[in-house]
Amino acid sequence: MRIKICGITQIEDALICEKEGANALGFIFYAGSKRYIAPTQVKEIISKLGPFIDKVGVFVNESVENINQIIDECGLTMVQLHGEEAHDQIKNIDVPVIKGFRVDNNFNYNQLHEYRECFFLLDAYSKAEYGGSGKSFNWQDIPVSMRSKIILAGGISVDNLEQIFTEIKPAAIDLSSSIEISPGKKDHGKVKELFAEYRKLLTL
Repeated sequence: MRIKICGITQIEDALICEKEGANALGFIFYAGSKRYIAPTQVKEIISKLGPFIDKVGVFVNESVENINQIIDECGLTMVQLHGEEAHDQIKNIDVPVIKGFRVDNNFNYNQLHEYRECFFLLDAYSKAEYGGSGKSFNWQDIPVSMRSKIILAGGISVDNLEQIFTEIKPAAIDLSSSIEISPGKKDHGKVKELFAEYRKLLTL
């Protein structure tokens, strides 16, 4: 199980997450987000990171042209689409794509089969925002056959990490608000606690 830390806005936070063992960092380019960061800032942060951590740009209903321009400008290695993007847009993006879906009680998991050229991220549905709400959905509803192929987001913290690791078994998890002091500012103590628990689970 891999770990992505999203909502990075500061170099100090990026470096501590990388040091502790994060597999990917997420940078939000959606202006409506409390964790928005400008491409010039992301470029500077990425220049300080090593080559073995994925740099993920998060976009909401952005044009393919703008996405590819920011990929090139910042040095992104992956893109996460968290709006209502059509699946035919994905093939025109220059790096691998994660397609985010917001899950409510009526979510149809069969729709994931329409997206054949990307990875999937499942987050809790919120009327107020596209992601980062810190709320979870019923993970047990995820079909068992799909669990090893998805990135799980929403309401994940050190308190339920063992349950996710042993019962749900997703390909990866995505965290943001549960390890923050405030939106976009990570709590380094919580980051260290999270990865310490993760390393403990790897020994089970």
